[in-house]
Amino acid sequence: MSKSLSHDDKNVKHDNIWQLFKEAQQNILYLNNQRLSAIEELNKTKKEKQSLLDKIKTLEAEKHETADNLSICSELLLRIDSMVLGSVINPAEASNFRSLVLSHKLSVADIFNVISHKRDSDLLRELRHFSDQSKKNGFHVIHICTEMTPLVSRGSVASYVTGISRALQRKGHLAEVILPKYTCLNLDEVQGLREVNVEAYSYFNGQLHGNKIWTGVVYGIGITLIEPLDYSSFFSREMIYGYPDDFERFSYFCRASLDYIVKCGKQPDILHLHNWETAIVGPLFWDIFVNKGLGGTRILLTCHDFNSQGIEKPNKLALCGLDPSSLHRPDRLQDNTNTQFINILKGGVVYSNRVVIMSSIHPKHSIVRNLSHELKPTLNDHEDKLTLAPYGFEKTTWDSSTDYFLPENFNAENINGKAVCKVALLQRLGLSEHSSIILVGCNFPEGADIDEKKMKDVVLNTKQHVQFIFMETSERPTLNQALESLQKELKDDDNIKFVRAYDEALSHLLFAGSDIILCRSFLDPTDETPLKALRYGAAPIAIGPEAHTNRVISFDRNFIHHDQEATKYSKLINNTFGNMSLDLAIDEIRSNPSKWKQRIMDAMAHDLSWDGECYEVHVAAYSAIKNM
Repeated sequence: MSKSLSHDDKNVKHDNIWQLFKEAQQNILYLNNQRLSAIEELNKTKKEKQSLLDKIKTLEAEKHETADNLSICSELLLRIDSMVLGSVINPAEASNFRSLVLSHKLSVADIFNVISHKRDSDLLRELRHFSDQSKKNGFHVIHICTEMTPLVSRGSVASYVTGISRALQRKGHLAEVILPKYTCLNLDEVQGLREVNVEAYSYFNGQLHGNKIWTGVVYGIGITLIEPLDYSSFFSREMIYGYPDDFERFSYFCRASLDYIVKCGKQPDILHLHNWETAIVGPLFWDIFVNKGLGGTRILLTCHDFNSQGIEKPNKLALCGLDPSSLHRPDRLQDNTNTQFINILKGGVVYSNRVVIMSSIHPKHSIVRNLSHELKPTLNDHEDKLTLAPYGFEKTTWDSSTDYFLPENFNAENINGKAVCKVALLQRLGLSEHSSIILVGCNFPEGADIDEKKMKDVVLNTKQHVQFIFMETSERPTLNQALESLQKELKDDDNIKFVRAYDEALSHLLFAGSDIILCRSFLDPTDETPLKALRYGAAPIAIGPEAHTNRVISFDRNFIHHDQEATKYSKLINNTFGNMSLDLAIDEIRSNPSKWKQRIMDAMAHDLSWDGECYEVHVAAYSAIKNM
């Protein structure tokens, strides 16, 4: 019996081993299948990554090719200017060459693809061979200004000058910029920076003074930098503005800019001025320069705000060659309140052919009536000159339909890609991917101050199933400290993610993947956050000082029916997100998702970039004054 049992035990043991072997084989097959699937998925991911890299390279190549073509044309135009200054060619021939370049930008870019190493004589010979006297189609605009991104930026003027100039050049116009050569300039983005080897003289304080002239190209825009020799301290200071001799500094620059334009034989269609700092160009132009070959040029002044107007003693006008007695009059430069003084910004309004007021939210009527301070009577007298334009953003960098940082692009007609971007954002940051969770992004711009207590209250008082992403955008210590403090307060909440190092690709994905983007205000012209949010299908919700008070938005609403010159952006904000709190937005997303989706798609359909309404207003203004 024991032997039989032993035999049976052996059989059982054999069966068990065989069963284990079969199970092991099955496990090995399963693991092998899993490995093959993982390899297949990895290969698929690699292919997708390579495809994305190829797409990025293609887009970057196209972008660089367009920028290079514009840069070549701008560089060639600046070389033409330097040849005039050096008396290599006369102003009349230079004018013909400029028309030639403007009429044939693509051909010019092909033929003159290398300029910097060519001698003037070689360039001149090639230009004369390339002779086609067709009439130019676009406007030639010269900005005389004190700021330009990325060279020097202290306020809204800087991004505006660059934004509208790039938009104009994309549509076939020529935009140039003249700036003081501050010692604090950021010259990293300037292509082909060179000193023109001729001194350009300008009048100031009773005599002529020499200036060094520098030229280069930024984003395809030709720039000219004026460096005073005798008054070198004017632009070698720590700050751009805020000195007792600001009028002397900027009136010197304005006079030198006009002397340079005449010396080069330039004949721009428009001289575009900005705020009081360059408004003195208006009186200088009509009293002194219009008969120096600029009979076809007209003046446009942009006012970004009326808080600073340049109040000075009348006798200072003589420094740049103007007659104080003829200008210190009520209908010219005399200040409306302090009549013993002159008002430079008022002079710019009086002596300009058109005045563009930059304001995205406030209608023109409310600006003139409530925000222009003592300049209201002058603006009323020149009401027919006034037009309103909104600020914009750079669409070549921020556009959900072409953004190569996104896993899938989308637009107002097809918004499906936004859901893909949301999943990609959540996966990258390790957040829950539940479809019912609403995602709120917060990406305050550099220089923004964060109200830690208010931000904490917003987060803690928001209903459940909402995730927050706070992203760093600045290296400023105060901003870092505010976010660090907020992170410590909310560190135990799994639905909150802090990204403390700025990542450009992740920043784009934040706008594309978020349902809501928190912003400080709709009023700050330097804050592009609401504009980018709308472009990427996210609702901008303001949590700044005016949020939920309705003071700003409702104040403007009272005038929209009386003043049709409210911007499209203002009307869009008033009709959609202007008075919406975060809780109201969340409630609508949950209670009526189809209505919310339509609201978002309608908002996305508006072109709020520099190429949209802002460009249209400016070209209309240029056209209106060109043939005056």
